[in-house]
Amino acid sequence: MDRETRLAWLVDHYRRPRHRGALPNADARVPGGNPGCGDIVTLYLKAEPGADRVAAISFEGVGCTLSQAAASILAERVNREHPSFDEILSTPPEQVVDLLGREIAEARPGCALLALGTLKAAVKTVERNRKLRAAGHTDEQIAELRREIARQGEAAGVVVGEGAEDAAKSVGSR
Repeated sequence: MDRETRLAWLVDHYRRPRHRGALPNADARVPGGNPGCGDIVTLYLKAEPGADRVAAISFEGVGCTLSQAAASILAERVNREHPSFDEILSTPPEQVVDLLGREIAEARPGCALLALGTLKAAVKTVERNRKLRAAGHTDEQIAELRREIARQGEAAGVVVGEGAEDAAKSVGSR
């Protein structure tokens, strides 16, 4: 795909996003934020019952054309392919960079990869929640563990989980 066609494709996904909106009965709702520019993507993931596979995802978000188009493109592909958790977790960033267009994505990698990082965090959230429930933890205990993990991860740059929306929004108030 040439550069002009790729840009038109990205703008189309930005203007007419696919799978946008909260997913009813999602197993995970994971916000991701890019404090570098204020992008926010919240991923909703529904897992196939009893399987380590995605049944459906959707997203909500605000931000630049690249971050929102990447979320739409990722949601479209995941909902078409229903990949396993392992397939998602092993997806290299380079695969998304190539999909979006290396020249475009490498100029703003935080924007291009926000949705993928947030999707991986959603998969890990579902896996972790399943294990914690099997070990007898309550939903409240699980929520507190997630908040603590988010606090520890804030120094990493791209913020995923509790606090991600606030971290990304703080860019605009500086």
